[in-house]
Amino acid sequence: MAALTPKLSVRGLVAKRASHRVLDVPALDVPAGRVLAIIGPNGAGKTTLLLHLALLERPQRGDVRFDGAPSSGRELALRRRMAVAFQEPLLLDRTVRANVEEGMRLRGVGGRERRARADRWLRQFGIEALAQRSARTLSGGEAQRASLARAFALQPEVLLLDEPFSALDQPTRETLTADLAAALAETGVTAVLVSHDRDEVARLADEVAVMIDGRITQIGAPADVFRAPADEATAAFVGVQTMIPATVVGGADGLLTLAAGAHHIDAVSGGGFSAALVCLRPEDISIGAATEAAGGSARNHLPGEVTRITYSGADARVEIDAGVPLVARVTRRSAEELALAPGARVVASFKATAVHLIPR
Repeated sequence: MAALTPKLSVRGLVAKRASHRVLDVPALDVPAGRVLAIIGPNGAGKTTLLLHLALLERPQRGDVRFDGAPSSGRELALRRRMAVAFQEPLLLDRTVRANVEEGMRLRGVGGRERRARADRWLRQFGIEALAQRSARTLSGGEAQRASLARAFALQPEVLLLDEPFSALDQPTRETLTADLAAALAETGVTAVLVSHDRDEVARLADEVAVMIDGRITQIGAPADVFRAPADEATAAFVGVQTMIPATVVGGADGLLTLAAGAHHIDAVSGGGFSAALVCLRPEDISIGAATEAAGGSARNHLPGEVTRITYSGADARVEIDAGVPLVARVTRRSAEELALAPGARVVASFKATAVHLIPR
């Protein structure tokens, strides 16, 4: 069966600022009806890539393709088949309804159709009651709802979103993320989302591309990328906080044994390498008192000493010196019950299946 033509794609894309290369993307495909999230640290080139995909910037080399054909020379016509929503909603000093209808008016949509589409999306994003309000009076969340309603009302073939929720408080973000997820599912629009929020990406995206220094280091399903990052820089960005150099000293039945400091660590892996980084997410490490007998299904138990504990809401981030550095995340209640504090002796435990190995 022949592969389907991507709705949006990149081939050999290079972009520079002065003499500095800010984008180097040999290939990227966004299949029709799918949502691709682009994540990465500040300055990685995420927004620059989005602006090229939106045909708002021209590359120094390479091209952006729409339905498999190069976009060069037909940018204006193709932009009329797209919609873009930015972190700043960029609303006109008019009513909410007028803002939602403006893009349709510029694209020649008739009055009756404009009103019908505006009604639908004002209702969909929960701002129907604000239709006659001045956009200048809106809160940040209300303004972003108006911006999204305007974008969806255009019935775009491609929707591009540049960190639309990053300036909002957490409760507003969560509600808007749910509303956006529903709209994406209902319309089936092809979408590209720039974000730095892993929870947001997991909720909205079919695939995620990680950008580091203008390059895509990994692309795949969010769960796969977050669980098994391809390299050290990607691992650090997607939330791996323990990375320990280790050497392979044995293996059998799908398990590898690695030496890390004075410890042996068991990991589920096919092997094929002699050295690796042992990667662990903080939520995969449990902590017990040093006086307790190790139990449960975890194969790895490393005794150590708490060096630092930091509380954030209902969670606690615990740093442990076990001869190798470990970072665990537990609930505040667990930390208090264990009387965790710098100097406390503990045992850090984790399953062999929780270990991700990056060959070195």
